[in-house]
Amino acid sequence: MERRDFIKYGGMAAGALSVPIVGHPFPLDGAITPIPTADKKRLADIALEAARGAGATYADVRIGRYLNQQLFTREDKVQNTVSTESFGAGIRVIVRGTWGFAASNDLTEDGIARTAREAAAIALANSAIQQEPVQLAPEPGHGEVSWRTPIQQNAFEIPMEEKADLLLTANAAALENGANFVNSALFMVNEQKYFASSEGSYIDQDVHRIWPTMNVTVVDSNTGKFQSRNGLSDPMGLGWEYLVPSADETYDGVVTRYGKRYDIVADAAAAAEQAREMLSAPSVEAGQYDLVLDPSHLWLTIHESVGHPLELDRVLGYEANYAGTSFATMDKWESGDFNYGSPLVNLVADKTQRGSLGHVGYDDEGVRTKRWHLVKDGILVNYQAIRDQVHMLGQTESHGCCYADNWSSVQFQRMPNVSLEAPSNGVSVEDMISGVEKGIYIVGRGSYSIDQQRYNFQFGGQLYYEIRNGEIVGMVRDVAYQSNTQEFWNSCSQICDVSDYRLGGSFFDGKGQPGQVSAVSHGCSTTRFDQVNVINTARNI
Repeated sequence: MERRDFIKYGGMAAGALSVPIVGHPFPLDGAITPIPTADKKRLADIALEAARGAGATYADVRIGRYLNQQLFTREDKVQNTVSTESFGAGIRVIVRGTWGFAASNDLTEDGIARTAREAAAIALANSAIQQEPVQLAPEPGHGEVSWRTPIQQNAFEIPMEEKADLLLTANAAALENGANFVNSALFMVNEQKYFASSEGSYIDQDVHRIWPTMNVTVVDSNTGKFQSRNGLSDPMGLGWEYLVPSADETYDGVVTRYGKRYDIVADAAAAAEQAREMLSAPSVEAGQYDLVLDPSHLWLTIHESVGHPLELDRVLGYEANYAGTSFATMDKWESGDFNYGSPLVNLVADKTQRGSLGHVGYDDEGVRTKRWHLVKDGILVNYQAIRDQVHMLGQTESHGCCYADNWSSVQFQRMPNVSLEAPSNGVSVEDMISGVEKGIYIVGRGSYSIDQQRYNFQFGGQLYYEIRNGEIVGMVRDVAYQSNTQEFWNSCSQICDVSDYRLGGSFFDGKGQPGQVSAVSHGCSTTRFDQVNVINTARNI
């Protein structure tokens, strides 16, 4: 698609967002205009009253408007734009100690009342086979409150042409620095969510996320061999200011690889140069190495070996078909002395971290979000649990990590941000490398594999630098490391200063059946792990 055609048709696609959805009683005026809170409260009260009338002892209503915008480019062309909108309500009730759920996009008064009664009927039917009643941890009614992702510029308000120009400029920088192929993309999400419960909460939230990404490939014209490097971007809970500086850069504490914003043009240029360097880099010699892992890499290892295995539903075996259960069984937690990692390892769950993908004021069952330790001084101390789970831990307060990816999906336990705490020790990356005799410094996310108990694993990256006698001596390639979760985290020997702390994360983390996706961040500083098994992944075809 040529640029002039893109501008024409891109404008038409953006305009399509304002088309009203059949079934609800008020028009949607463009992608960024919120639905009046009073209208949502009126509909929620109708649903709650209908649920009570049908026998519900508890009910909650989620009225959601979900906006997604995506832009894809390759070299000097725009390949595609996608703008979607979904609007409706999900209603969850307890009847005779049993859950029931129903959803509809018919948000007329009759439609939402009918959906509430349907949820109650489903709960009543389920109660015939329910063995134990649902036990909800207490949560006070919060009254009428609102929360919004602290952004400076709504990405949905930026003209599509401006977004395309930024991606194409990045592509051009890659091509100018030796790339043969480059594609880039931009993902934007806005969740306008209204939650109401029979306990007296009316919570209006406006959640924003953004993710720029790319892939750059360099080809050796003599041999036909090629190397690629993905972008080192971090998806964030921020607005357009993440990519283009705004006049008000006040989001303190949000740090990425490129500072307070992601410089996609600089990253594209660097990707081309580094991919070309990889073409001539020697293949790694397999063996034992000390690993120095950059936050752009380590976040994924945290996600797979800490975040998922400490989900309580996975621990209990309720979540098994989608990527397995967990080695971190309840007996290990109950012992009070299970060494998940070395004494340096403190892993926290946090739904309050500014700029993170999981940052919200309240979760999807109306619980105020919080921060808590999963691993303290290397010892497993807690899991991730929601209102109907925490009694299994002998706890009386939900962790506030319940989430549904759409109004039509039932909410369930999802991973909060899970991060490795960084100390205030003054240790820089250079200091850490200077203490390594034989090691590899790994940057960026690569391929990975982990078993069905989240125990044995293998991880690769984007860039690999060999360390000898305290100095980086050059790039290597074909690197992956193998370990198991407990052995790996117990090999953690040094963590860089908090000034090096950065966020990475997953924009599309899958779980559940039917499957749902969520977005979650993982923060850490550069970290050292001693004597880890490194394999050579090269293939001769």
